[in-house]
Amino acid sequence: MKAKRIIKITAIVLACIIAAFALLAGGYVAYVAIQYYRIEDNLSLETQGNVGQRVQAGGTLSVMTYNTGFGAYSPEYSFFMDTGIMDDGKEVAGIYAKGLDKADVQKNVDGQVGIIKGAGADFYFLQEVDEKADRSYKIDMKSAFSSATELSSTYAENFHTANLFYPFNDPIGKTKAGILTLSKYNIESAVRRSFPLTDSFIDKLFDLDRCFAVQYLPIEGSGKKLVMINLHMSAYDEGGTVRAQQLEMLNFVLKQEYEKGNYVVAGGDFNHCLIADYFESDEQALSHFPSRQKVPDWVKSSVLHNSELSEGFRIAADKDNATCRGADIPYEKGVNYTNTIDGFIVSDNVEVVSVNTVNTEYAYSDHNPVILKFKLTNF
Repeated sequence: MKAKRIIKITAIVLACIIAAFALLAGGYVAYVAIQYYRIEDNLSLETQGNVGQRVQAGGTLSVMTYNTGFGAYSPEYSFFMDTGIMDDGKEVAGIYAKGLDKADVQKNVDGQVGIIKGAGADFYFLQEVDEKADRSYKIDMKSAFSSATELSSTYAENFHTANLFYPFNDPIGKTKAGILTLSKYNIESAVRRSFPLTDSFIDKLFDLDRCFAVQYLPIEGSGKKLVMINLHMSAYDEGGTVRAQQLEMLNFVLKQEYEKGNYVVAGGDFNHCLIADYFESDEQALSHFPSRQKVPDWVKSSVLHNSELSEGFRIAADKDNATCRGADIPYEKGVNYTNTIDGFIVSDNVEVVSVNTVNTEYAYSDHNPVILKFKLTNF
């Protein structure tokens, strides 16, 4: 009888523990679900520190795009959502969700500030810029970049989360991040456009609220505008379905602005291979850079060609230097998979003077910056 009583009590205790855990888990899921929301489309953006200088026609302008990787991606860093396959068939996966520590993130942000200031560009398109996030130890990257350049700026939020306890070995925590556009010239107005996203609720929690920011700049002596678009398209999209929807939306906006006679430069992290038109096949473009890893599945279905763009637009990208490394393993030159996924799309009234990658050897991010020099034509 005593043994049966012990078994009964044990069963009751275990049932209570399981019920309590289920209640706690259910409450947490409800908390995360309640906290989640999509930022509205066509949201006007406030311009900070707006300078009065208008764009001058005829001169050479420059814009840098740089995915700053929330300050986490030192060469030894790998990201928990990234996976890959080595040439010998070994499967690999990243580890971390947050930066290695606060000092390392600060080192990376300081390095990025130096690169940005050293470029001396007229415009900057910056992605994965944390404003207040546990993953970057609450370092305000937005303020760091804005104050260092003293340029006009707009900020479009694209990542806001509840306190995420996943992954369990290195929880993400809370995040508030976005894309930052800096400009030497007067920004007359700006709007945030919301990209289409996956329907998967779980994926939405860990992926960004993808968007692009459209900046309208007046041109001296002209009724036309220079339209500068900072974007960050989806990455973890099996089959490229969502990216295709995002490209369709982007093309629609490009077409609208082109039909107005405006000058359009769109740039950022496309998460598409941008150099395919330089090669005889997509396979050549995808394996152009030396690597000891197989071509990832996500990029095989995300190759962008000029023929897929709205009429009057073309890609401007650097085929000779990769802009992004695989983050499933720490960086080692010639080992990680790399490709050119950062660059620009320009309208045919914009002359491309040059487009060059700044080879940082991925010292401060898993991306290299790219600088486009361009002129406005047909005045």
